[in-house]
Amino acid sequence: MLSYRHGFHAGNHADVLKHVVLVQLLKHLIRKETALWVIDTHAGAGGYSLEAGYAARNAEFANGIGRLWSRRDLPAPVRDYVQQVRAVNPDGVLRSYPGSPQIALQMLRPQDRLRCFELHSTESRALQAHFRAAGRRVAVVAGDGFAGLKAVLPPPSRRGLVLIDPSYELTEHYRDVGTAMRDALQRFATGTYTVWYPLLQRREAEHLPQELQRLAPGDWLDVSLAIMAPAADGFGMHGSGLFVFNPPWNLEAPLREAMPALVDALGQDAAASFDLQFRQT
Repeated sequence: MLSYRHGFHAGNHADVLKHVVLVQLLKHLIRKETALWVIDTHAGAGGYSLEAGYAARNAEFANGIGRLWSRRDLPAPVRDYVQQVRAVNPDGVLRSYPGSPQIALQMLRPQDRLRCFELHSTESRALQAHFRAAGRRVAVVAGDGFAGLKAVLPPPSRRGLVLIDPSYELTEHYRDVGTAMRDALQRFATGTYTVWYPLLQRREAEHLPQELQRLAPGDWLDVSLAIMAPAADGFGMHGSGLFVFNPPWNLEAPLREAMPALVDALGQDAAASFDLQFRQT
């Protein structure tokens, strides 16, 4: 569990989907004046160089944000996301990629708060250094985000967005997601929760969205992006998805606009596709 480094995958197709959705969530949630808490349970290092280190080794970003960077025909929800990446690349050259907590901080207002958890010791030190100048608006905890949720829910303002993004390297992570969500919904039933999941040919991954649907007490949204056909040998990730508990009203509208463009830009074969389902009561 402690071997995973998100830097290897920074800016790839899964990050693109995750952060397109995150930006739209935040756009909706900050419309209300009341303070918003963003809680990231698996925050990573906060930001990543695309020119050196882990991200440069496999250069997964080339088939993710790299395919969007110079496009001028993107729909507004995708442009919103690219704008957040441009904020950390002010000279217009794609050199750095912001993780979820950095994108959140860029969009949050003075009254809002960001709480980050990261279990990997090296990543947590990097995250603390990344936000050293952010002041009291940001708190970084070097520890298990699943366990840490219990200490921060419900947030004082009773408005919160929780990001749950484990690596799923261990089968137990699927169980941990379900356990964490059951507890979180008991503590803070009205919060907005976003759970990222991989598209893999394994039973736990295939069943997770349905299990999350069964846990949802109210509205939910499930969006996924497949960039290619599943591998013939059954191995490898062919896409990813996000399940959102208590999504803001009408979140599906900007995603319906964004997803065809992501299929077009990021798809690697004719099987590339998206799926968008939701329940709105």
